[in-house]
Amino acid sequence: MCAAVALFAALLSLPAVSGTFGAGGTIATGTESARAQTQAELLEVGTPDLVLAVTVGDGGARPAVAAGARVVAGVVADEPAVRTVQSAATGDPWLISRDGRTGLVTVSLSGSDADRKEAALRLVPKARAAVPGMRVDASGVSWATAEIDQQAEADLLKAELWAAPLVLLLLLLTYGSWAAAALPLVVAVLAVVCCVPLLGLLAQVSDVSAFAVNAAAAIGFGLSIDFTLFVLARYREEHAKGMPRAQALDVALNTSGRCVLCSAAVISACLVAVAAIPVPLLRALALAGVAVTLLAALAALTVLPAALTLLGDRVDGADPLRRLRRAPVGGASRFWRELARRVTAWPVAAGVGALAVLVVVAWPATGLRLGAIDERTLPPTASAAAAATDLRGRFEVPPERVQVVVLERPGAGLGNYTAAVARLPQVGAVRVVSTSAAGRPGQAEQEQRPALVLVLVAATVDPDTPQAARLVDGLRKTPAPGPALVGGRAAQITDTTDAVRGALPGVAVAMCVFLLAALTAFTRSAMAPLKALAVAVVSLAAVLGLIVGIFQYGHGADVLGGFTVTGSLDASLLLFTLAVAFGLSIDYEVFLLGRIREEFDRGLDNQAAIVKGISRTGRLMTSAAAALAISTAAITTSHVTILKLMGAGIASAAILDAILVRGILVPAVMALLGPANWWKPAPIGRRRRPGPRTTTSEPAAS
Repeated sequence: MCAAVALFAALLSLPAVSGTFGAGGTIATGTESARAQTQAELLEVGTPDLVLAVTVGDGGARPAVAAGARVVAGVVADEPAVRTVQSAATGDPWLISRDGRTGLVTVSLSGSDADRKEAALRLVPKARAAVPGMRVDASGVSWATAEIDQQAEADLLKAELWAAPLVLLLLLLTYGSWAAAALPLVVAVLAVVCCVPLLGLLAQVSDVSAFAVNAAAAIGFGLSIDFTLFVLARYREEHAKGMPRAQALDVALNTSGRCVLCSAAVISACLVAVAAIPVPLLRALALAGVAVTLLAALAALTVLPAALTLLGDRVDGADPLRRLRRAPVGGASRFWRELARRVTAWPVAAGVGALAVLVVVAWPATGLRLGAIDERTLPPTASAAAAATDLRGRFEVPPERVQVVVLERPGAGLGNYTAAVARLPQVGAVRVVSTSAAGRPGQAEQEQRPALVLVLVAATVDPDTPQAARLVDGLRKTPAPGPALVGGRAAQITDTTDAVRGALPGVAVAMCVFLLAALTAFTRSAMAPLKALAVAVVSLAAVLGLIVGIFQYGHGADVLGGFTVTGSLDASLLLFTLAVAFGLSIDYEVFLLGRIREEFDRGLDNQAAIVKGISRTGRLMTSAAAALAISTAAITTSHVTILKLMGAGIASAAILDAILVRGILVPAVMALLGPANWWKPAPIGRRRRPGPRTTTSEPAAS
């Protein structure tokens, strides 16, 4: 009843909270480029958030272009959110196309990322209506963000509608009952829908982007199914042995329920650690991911037991596919039992073979290049992407290539400095555009502020290239006649990737420490957590290699419907995807280790416990991984490349981890370690020699 009320309330609140979500910037905060942008805007110049290209028809003259740009600039300047406006009406050659038929109006906006996105959505229609006889094309970060959010929301809805029937069919094939197949979907819908108003409340105190909410909802759908399957499978297994349903439910909650709690805690901890990286979008993704993970676990451990109690025997209702089954639902899997026996019989060969495959798959990760989201994550036909491509081809100096250097009181050394900058590689032109006291208040306040000089540097390369990063480094190393700040799009991307790289060691250490602590408490072993961490790292490297090979180098891009290959990967979405993949790796590890530990504690020796644990969990992990893979692979149908990356990365992680890692590498390593898997230091004063263990042969599977 409480779940139904919560779902109803969440559905009613969806329209109210939908407007509270922001945009979630992809650029790191608190960096030199951010400070340079702030200072440049005081001089009414800055890296534009919105670029409007005003084009006259065939035969149009340059004065007509200037007149159109002047009209658009006047309309745009009336918007309160507009901080600065630069237009081709001033005669700036950088703002006029080579053929003279297109002029630019560049707009710098104020407020949060969400405010800038909303302002762009208002300004573009106004600009187009102001010059009905001309074409106005929009590009820039804020306009691209607006289009990405709109496209992502539509694509994710389609993906979820497409995935739900397939997941239901898979669960029906696995569990043979409409009720049992529907329960994971019910839990998933409840967790995802209730997560949205919760994130709406969090958005009142933190920047939670609409894109992050949509992405987390897609992940939460798969995690909810995973968590529910773990508990449901154990419940049905215990009941199939003749245990009363109430007792079977208690056993399921005490075993698989503990796995769900441990998994949710580990996944949440990974995401919280990632949130320490100072990129707004990444923080929003992490926050939304934590919320949906905890809700998925809560629903699986409360709503599912209540539903099983209410359904009783009806949970094992009519099986429409009974005649097609070769074996009864539940019980040990012959395939996984035989595979585990072979792996544990030849652990060195199996382990080396699996490790070799993972290393080969991971190899492309050595060439990883981080970047930031721009309009190229949209299809080339999208208005923002098409307009930006047109600018790059028709303008001598596209706005995104302009680097901004803010100098404080340079004095007589300004000429020597600009000459030195002009000699740097990849510099096309240098000019000083403004010299004044900062700000526009009264004279008394201006006298208290330092004089600023703004130097614009036109690069000959795109801002997300290695050459642009070297140019930014060269600008910062060039001796300046006074304090200097370097900004611009290339500097923003460079600062963001540097911030991510700088924070990664601390994030990795935090994740590893929490993982080891959680698994040590869960397995009551000192060795098993270390083994789990090592295997998870190898698995994660393989996932990263797949992502780099597909999305950075473009191998197999046509299989995913095609996309623009930029040669770099957005740091925010990549780290979020890897954090979820790492958490999923531990999710399956926790479930498998928990079952093997149970068998070991019952008296089986190490090898027999491994074989029986895998035979009892292999089919379930495969089904859970397949359900998660279907729900996330559906996202690859999106027209937004970063969503394709997330879907493909998590789907491949689930399949790779459930089959190759848990099916071969983990049992091989555990067989080699032997009883050391469960070793832990004995408390001082209580050290004793362990008694003999008995070996119990495994019963044949039905």
